Amino acid sequence: MPLWLRGCVLLFSLGVAPLAARADDLLQVWAQARAADPLLRQAAALSGAQDASAREARAALLPQWQLQSSELRENGGNRWNTTTSSLSQTLVDLAALREWDAGRSQASAQAARLAAAEQGARQRVAEAYFGLLSAQAQLATARANEEAFARQVSEADTRFTAGLSAQVEADQSRAYRELARTGTLAAEAAVADAGEALSQLTGATAPTLQPLRKALAAQPLPDDAEAWAHRAEAANPALRALQLDVQASEQRISAARAGHLPTLSLGVDTIRQRGDGVPPLDAGRTPTQVALRLTVPLFAGGAVAAAADRAGFQRDAAREQLEAGRRAVLREVRYEHLAVSQGAAQLQSAEIAVAAAERALGATRTGLTLGTRSTTDLLLAIQTLAGAQNAQTQARHRHVLALLALHQAAGSLGDAELAAVNALLENN
Repeated sequence: MPLWLRGCVLLFSLGVAPLAARADDLLQVWAQARAADPLLRQAAALSGAQDASAREARAALLPQWQLQSSELRENGGNRWNTTTSSLSQTLVDLAALREWDAGRSQASAQAARLAAAEQGARQRVAEAYFGLLSAQAQLATARANEEAFARQVSEADTRFTAGLSAQVEADQSRAYRELARTGTLAAEAAVADAGEALSQLTGATAPTLQPLRKALAAQPLPDDAEAWAHRAEAANPALRALQLDVQASEQRISAARAGHLPTLSLGVDTIRQRGDGVPPLDAGRTPTQVALRLTVPLFAGGAVAAAADRAGFQRDAAREQLEAGRRAVLREVRYEHLAVSQGAAQLQSAEIAVAAAERALGATRTGLTLGTRSTTDLLLAIQTLAGAQNAQTQARHRHVLALLALHQAAGSLGDAELAAVNALLENN
């Protein structure tokens, strides 16, 4: 291996070597994010709030007990205290029953959204994880590229001093080195931003990460795109939440229409009076009344009809949202399935490109020594190798991210899928 190539490899190794020391893997980062991600905790809080709303709607169907006490005084000094206990139980109230049904459907929908948020959090963690690795690999490549151009500047200056080349060769090499320096600065900024993106999920400083194995094989898919699409329609939690939204809106239409229907309740009222002003016949007595109350709504100014119309429009909107969500999920499934399927070809092409670029760079350097190639040819060959190495790294990361995105779209992105990707890392 030529000395210049060994230097590039050494520099690249120095840029990547710290990743192997005290490195966290994907599952460790996910455990941190699962406990600290604000979006995931927000989804959990919203799920809890909706569950409480369902219990609140059920309360209208359960016994209601009130205790009221009042004390009156007359100018003559007489006073009396009245204590009233009212216990009631709804027997028939279809509007309240349908509102409870709608509340339970909404609680189930929010639970499905929580499951979708958890899958989305897994995907965001993976994207941030491999995004940081990609940025670090690009930085290592940029530094190796800059170092190679710096070596070429030194050699060009030596050749010019010895009278073997013109000044233009040294100036051209120096221009490429400075351009490479701007690329290094941009890569350093990208690494800093990628680290912040990961910290945004975990709430802690971005750790050192374990990289993917260099000999990464393409991950096979057991089914075709349509099978994954059917799986997504059946299991995607975001679609399930939208379906439950439609169901809840249907139940609210029934609840609104039930506003015209009679309600029946059972009540038990107890009254106890004490004091100087209590009539002798009532003193010491605690009368109790048991009542069966039938309430028939006759006219409410059109409120019931308006509520039914509003619920109908909300149902229509929920249906359209469900259809839009279904189409978006199917598109995502088919796109990610294609991305995973093409991953094998992309990985193979990237590997061939790197090998060819290494051979081309070696041949170009030899040709420069023999006078058959120019400095421009050498500088372009260095750039080509750096680009091929970076493309190979990005292809490997895109492949595993597409696989996880496919599972997310299908509604099957769990800890087992993360563990499968985690097994592809170094030291796993």
